[in-house]
Amino acid sequence: MIYFMQGLLFGLAYVMPIGIQNMYVINSAMQRNVKIICLTTIFVIIFDISLAISCYLGIGILLDKYKFLRDFVMFIGAMVIFYIAFDLWRTNSKLEIKSTYDYRLSKIIVSAFSVAWLNPQAIIDGSLILGSFRTSLDGDSSIYFIIGVCIASCLWFSSLAFIAHKFINKLYRFVKYINFICSIILFLYGLNLLYMFCLDLL
Repeated sequence: MIYFMQGLLFGLAYVMPIGIQNMYVINSAMQRNVKIICLTTIFVIIFDISLAISCYLGIGILLDKYKFLRDFVMFIGAMVIFYIAFDLWRTNSKLEIKSTYDYRLSKIIVSAFSVAWLNPQAIIDGSLILGSFRTSLDGDSSIYFIIGVCIASCLWFSSLAFIAHKFINKLYRFVKYINFICSIILFLYGLNLLYMFCLDLL
C-alpha cells in the first residue's frame, strides 16, 4: 500500500503543474458538450498513462540513442502543437459555448496523442525519473507504484475537466482570455520544440 501511495503522490506532483495537457483539458472543458469533454478527458488519460508506462519501461532510452528518431518526434510534435494553437486562436474570435459543438473524434484522438507523446524531452525526462524509481523497487512494489501513477493521472485530469466544466457559467466571460492564454502557451511549447529540433541539427 505504501508503494501505491508513493506512486499516487508522485503521479499527482508530475501532472499537476500547468502544462500542455492541462491547457488542452481546460480548453476542452469550456464546452457544454459533455460527450466531447468526456472523450477528450478519456483519451488524454489513456495517452498519459501509456506514456507513463512506456517511460517506466525505458522508452526514452530509444530517443536518447537514436538522434533521427528524436528529431522526427520533435519536428512533428512542434508542427502539430502549432496547429492546435492556431486552431484555438482562430476559433476564439467567434467562440460560442454551446451543446452542439462540432468536434471530430479523430481530431480529439490526434490532439490528445500529440500533447502527450510528441515531446521527446518530456519522454526522456520521464524515463529518467520513472526509470530511477523502477530500479529502486522490486517486482511487486514497482507494480503498485506504477498503478498509483496511473490512478493519479485518472484522478487529476477527471477532476480538472469536471471543475472547469462545473464553473463554466462563472468563467464564461473569461473564456476568450483563457483560450487566448492557452493558445499562447501551446505556441510557446511548439516554439520550444522547434528550437530544440534546430539545435539538434547543428
